[in-house]
Amino acid sequence: MALRKASSYSKFSARPYTRKSSKKSKSYIKTVPPQKVVKLQMGNISAYNQGKFSIIISLMSTENVQMRDNAIEAARQSIHKELEVAFPNQYYFGVKVYPHHILRENRMLTGAGADRMQTGMTQSFGTTIGRAALVKPNQTIFVIAVNSEKAVQVTRKAISKIKAKLPCKTRIQTEKIKQE
Repeated sequence: MALRKASSYSKFSARPYTRKSSKKSKSYIKTVPPQKVVKLQMGNISAYNQGKFSIIISLMSTENVQMRDNAIEAARQSIHKELEVAFPNQYYFGVKVYPHHILRENRMLTGAGADRMQTGMTQSFGTTIGRAALVKPNQTIFVIAVNSEKAVQVTRKAISKIKAKLPCKTRIQTEKIKQE
């Protein structure tokens, strides 16, 4: 079955549904969908940990939202490709949100004869269909660290391209760090 539209899940009104355990009796969630965000840190990670980058650019959310893992992964791939082509291994790129929240769907049939095949709302808990990150206002979604002003321009251009992939309004924060 096809993926439901993101507007069905993007509004932040849910209590986090995350309880999964290797012991079946303690697990509320019996089947957990696979993780789509495959890498959370890219680029020159050791230089970032040592504090060798002078400019840090952050993409931040301005509202409460549930951000699905496929939206985070699409944005991550797009930004990473732009940065890798422009200046290979001279940047740090990190994803700061993690999709813990499990999404559910109560599938409803439509068409002729559908009323005889489904239970309606009598068993409406739903099955797991995906994951989402619960993002709050002013929470950082992505962090990019670079050294030059040219890299800042390329990074801001890459971020402006992915804004349509994200289900919330965002803002870009640039911070210059003094080197010691």
